[in-house]
Amino acid sequence: MSSELPKTDYTRWRLKTDRGRQTWEYLRSKEQAASWPQTLYDKYHLGMDLKLPALPEPKTYRDAAHNGLDFFKKLQLPDGQWACEYGGPMFLIPGFVIALYVTNSEIPEDWRTEFIRYLTARQHPEDGGWGLHIEGESTVFGTCLNYISLRILGMDPDHPVAQRARNCLHRLGGALGIPHWGKVWLSLLGCYCWEGMNPVPAELWLLPNWVPFHPWRWWIHTRAVYLPMSYMYSLKYSHPENDLTRSLREEIYTQDYSTINWSRHRNTVAPPDIYHPHSPILDVANEVLAVWGKWFCPEALQQWARNHVYDLIKREDENTEYCCLAPVNSPLQLVARFLKEGEDSVAVREHRETLRDYLWVKDEGMLVNGTDGVQCWDTSFAIQTVVECGFAEDPRYKEMLIKALEFLEDQQIREDCPEMDKCYRQKRKGAWAFSKKKQGYTVSDCTAEGMKAVLMLQNTPGMPKLVSDRRIFDSVDVLLTMQNASGGFASYEPIRGGQWMEHLNAAEVFGSIMVEYDYPECTTAVVTGLALFRKYYPSYRRAEIDRTITSAVKYIKSAQRPDGSWYGSWGVCFCYAAMFATESLELVGETWENSRVVKKACEFLVAKQKEDGGWGESYMSSAKKEYIHHENSQVVGTAWACIALMNARYPDRSVIERGIKLIKDRQLPDGSWAQEAIEGVFNKSCMISYPNYKLYFTVKALGIFSRRYENTKA
Repeated sequence: MSSELPKTDYTRWRLKTDRGRQTWEYLRSKEQAASWPQTLYDKYHLGMDLKLPALPEPKTYRDAAHNGLDFFKKLQLPDGQWACEYGGPMFLIPGFVIALYVTNSEIPEDWRTEFIRYLTARQHPEDGGWGLHIEGESTVFGTCLNYISLRILGMDPDHPVAQRARNCLHRLGGALGIPHWGKVWLSLLGCYCWEGMNPVPAELWLLPNWVPFHPWRWWIHTRAVYLPMSYMYSLKYSHPENDLTRSLREEIYTQDYSTINWSRHRNTVAPPDIYHPHSPILDVANEVLAVWGKWFCPEALQQWARNHVYDLIKREDENTEYCCLAPVNSPLQLVARFLKEGEDSVAVREHRETLRDYLWVKDEGMLVNGTDGVQCWDTSFAIQTVVECGFAEDPRYKEMLIKALEFLEDQQIREDCPEMDKCYRQKRKGAWAFSKKKQGYTVSDCTAEGMKAVLMLQNTPGMPKLVSDRRIFDSVDVLLTMQNASGGFASYEPIRGGQWMEHLNAAEVFGSIMVEYDYPECTTAVVTGLALFRKYYPSYRRAEIDRTITSAVKYIKSAQRPDGSWYGSWGVCFCYAAMFATESLELVGETWENSRVVKKACEFLVAKQKEDGGWGESYMSSAKKEYIHHENSQVVGTAWACIALMNARYPDRSVIERGIKLIKDRQLPDGSWAQEAIEGVFNKSCMISYPNYKLYFTVKALGIFSRRYENTKA
């Protein structure tokens, strides 16, 4: 058989945007394509030739910054935001594909074609498997679930891609070694037995709120995933057996399916998959809960728990307009609503539609993004870049900036969740989400960065004032509810449980997922946001803001490691955190000249500079929690390091200029930069892409350098 894969006509893909919502549409006729011409941003994100002329060769770093911004301006969408791929994790497509399959939902042919292309493109070139993320080594989790996805999507088991994947899976020991989350998906599909999975009891949600391990205390992503999981575990539902599932049972195991003693494999996890091993406490808890669920839990109590959990599931849908928090709980929510209400219910139809918000098409095919976009996040940083480069009053960027401000004005969340205490939600009126308003989740640094961007623009001559004082006050009010006792800030809400709960981490593939943590990046964003607010509104809640900033700065200093670094939890890794930390410290008057903390940070960064003048950090820094060099310098990491040193007022200009020169030298003739290594991370072990970072942090570094060192020749 032919191993050549079909491909859709890329001239027919269009990125549609509607008040922050991004969906890729495939036009099925020439007439449709002619009436909806492909834009430059369509072509860019699809990896097509833009045929752009070369810009004038920059003579100064300021010229290079202008060239970069002139290119980035072309990618702005009609509603004022910037779109991009947000891929990297390799366990997201399987969740979508399996959920659509078990809910009898259509998978359009163009999706099938491009999903297969992407999975094939990202197959490990040597062993034929897939890892936790696109740069990771092959695991059972990635290989098993993506192999199953290919089979559901229509790939024949004898196709060379499938054969290589199956061989890899068997070498890893087969599907019995899949981690906990994978066991859930296989059980739903009917290719694993619920008896072989550690418990996810819905009854936990009935515990009094004061119980120290109640799920409401878990990190929001963890509890959002385990909420629908617990509902399905309680039902023990599996998709009806058919030819495909019978075949898969033969393909993914290394022994006969009928001979497997499932209860013996609840703790079977392949060694390459384990990032966070089970604690003895978790193993004991699992044994107790398994006995409880099988022999002692009354059916009436189970039904009560299911009803309560289902109410929370509905509230998640209603509070996010079916977008859901992220692309792991979203397909699980779809399955839960399907099991309760049927495939033709309003909820199921809404979920099928909003799943589209997570899909992204690029040159390699279709993938599932890590959220429903990075709209508010990237737009906020784009605005800040222009302002900090000193370009905000340049007429060539006025229209772009006004559109970006209009977008942030539209996307500010205007109301709290109904009965937010009952669904354990954080205050959100005045906040900005990471992606879009409909998703509806407060994030501390997104709110701070959004507020900063609005304040910067609305205090620029000639710019309109679209966000009222009262609405800016709402943003401050949200932020002031989010500080932890340590002085630090977490991501979605204040810390609700102790770090000891990591002993209950059952996911196996991620670290630090059970509770919120203080993050240097989130804390520094809030410090800079409140400091800027205090400048323009010196009387509003002044005493509280002063106390908040003071205690937050103390936390930032305390979070510095002995070597002068800060561990970055959302970007790779130490250079990323240093950029934010030195910015916040500069705002409170601490620089190289007068601060030992800042001096140590600079010494750390300078020691990591490569011979070519750049900085290059491997994603393994995040996993290993120690600085590990990438084999090559990276423009994004170099920009972060240079910005950090400039924030610190580091006195040796030549160190910074070597990095700035590397950024300029790698700029392409059209003003852009090529994609290099992956930039982002979450939960220590999973990497995620931020491709717009190479288009605005580079410009920011160039622009700040030019502004601070006038008349610098490239």
